[in-house]
Amino acid sequence: MRVLVVEDSARLQRSLGTALRKSGYAVDLAGDGEEGLWLAESHDYDVIILDIMLPKRDGLSVLTTLREHGKTTHVLLLTARDTVPDRVKGLRAGADDYLIKPFDLEELLARVQSLCRRAYGSKQAVIKVGDMELDTLGRRVKRGRYPIDLTAREYLLLEYLARRRGQVVTRAEIEEHIYDGQVDPMSNVVDSAICSVRKKLAVAGDEPLIHTRRGLGYALDQAAAEAPTT
Repeated sequence: MRVLVVEDSARLQRSLGTALRKSGYAVDLAGDGEEGLWLAESHDYDVIILDIMLPKRDGLSVLTTLREHGKTTHVLLLTARDTVPDRVKGLRAGADDYLIKPFDLEELLARVQSLCRRAYGSKQAVIKVGDMELDTLGRRVKRGRYPIDLTAREYLLLEYLARRRGQVVTRAEIEEHIYDGQVDPMSNVVDSAICSVRKKLAVAGDEPLIHTRRGLGYALDQAAAEAPTT
């Protein structure tokens, strides 16, 4: 999943970026409201973490503009203002969640994870596809009785495909949601990641779950479809 952090404190920006990346998220960073608005309108993020007090353009103005332009990305507001009127103002501007500074990083990660689930219209903690179970809270995957050991990025790739079960997901969509702007668009990073996850899911005797739709993308589903798989 791809997250945008708009925060003017360099120290907090680094801390959030590091924590999110360690959890497997693709992360873009912005230090002021104008840059944050440009990035938010240029990419399809799963979650935006938005500080209210920003240089050049404040967070509420950024949020209001995004909603006026039809952007429905889930937004977590960060603020040092702990009053009811301030929280109400942020929620009325279109925020999906609110976190008061200072906060615990574990709580922020849990809120981002929750917003990612909501972004795909699901509150279920466990996603099942055939004999595979994906625990979104513990970030654990198993097929039958076999645990599947995935890297943080591989897990998020599999969760993204699972949340879009049965749909063809293009390579461009995977790049947009799972990788940040530092990835070379000409690289084969998506194909390599798909190959790695597919091999790890290939428990002896089990049917493949990730299917290639040639010229289109990939689909995660129990049954092989009419298109050939690789």
